[in-house]
Amino acid sequence: MNTIIEPFRIKSVEPIHFNTESYRKEALKKASYNTFLLPSDDVMIDLLTDSGTSAMSSAQWAGMMMGDESYAGSPSFYRFESAVKDITGMSVVIPTHQGRASEKILFSITGGKGKVFISNTLFDTTRANIEFAGGQGIDMICKEGKLPTIPAPFKGNIDTEALELYIKSHGADHIAMVIITVTNNSGGGQPVSMENIRETRRICQAHNITMYIDACRFAENCYFIKTREAGYADKTIKEIANEMFSYADGCTMSAKKMHLQI
Repeated sequence: MNTIIEPFRIKSVEPIHFNTESYRKEALKKASYNTFLLPSDDVMIDLLTDSGTSAMSSAQWAGMMMGDESYAGSPSFYRFESAVKDITGMSVVIPTHQGRASEKILFSITGGKGKVFISNTLFDTTRANIEFAGGQGIDMICKEGKLPTIPAPFKGNIDTEALELYIKSHGADHIAMVIITVTNNSGGGQPVSMENIRETRRICQAHNITMYIDACRFAENCYFIKTREAGYADKTIKEIANEMFSYADGCTMSAKKMHLQI
């Protein structure tokens, strides 16, 4: 769709608290320049997170009103479960209140002292949950991802050569899992190619290592695969997503990101 205006109407507005530059400088100083310590009333434009900051559609608001709040067996859950299974092909769906909560549960089970989690780039809260459980996170972003001024189609890829070298040098028994973040948020939101995901899966299978996908922006990543990777131009986003998730043993996902917009 090509349009000079957005193809939607905003149905609600929220007032913004205006302040001065000198006020903001003083507020930052009082917070020791830690944005997490700033009161939200002191922030005019909040870029700290992309979780739940977008406007919701009329259909989404209506869906909330029709949601069933039953303590157990809610039809809303079954619709959610069905949608997740349809996209990921995974047989078990465990909802949590946030993606980072699912990570905390996952890493408390799979992590611990001496355990290593290797990723293209771990998100900050992901790394925090790994370290809280006693483990260690290692980033192995591809060489192109370290060169911000040089264009490349998939700068979010994991460095598979570095991964294989690490396994050869240190062994695989202490590697709890390999995590591919799509898109690579801490790597500048750069996409990961299907070829890279497929090769990572091959390496993990060869060494009996669990492979997970951090899927917070999976649809956006699938779009980049469709538009940038050979052989995928004629595939739908869902078909690409189905293939992508087929290479993973499991995934975690924050549904408060781009899923609010689609």
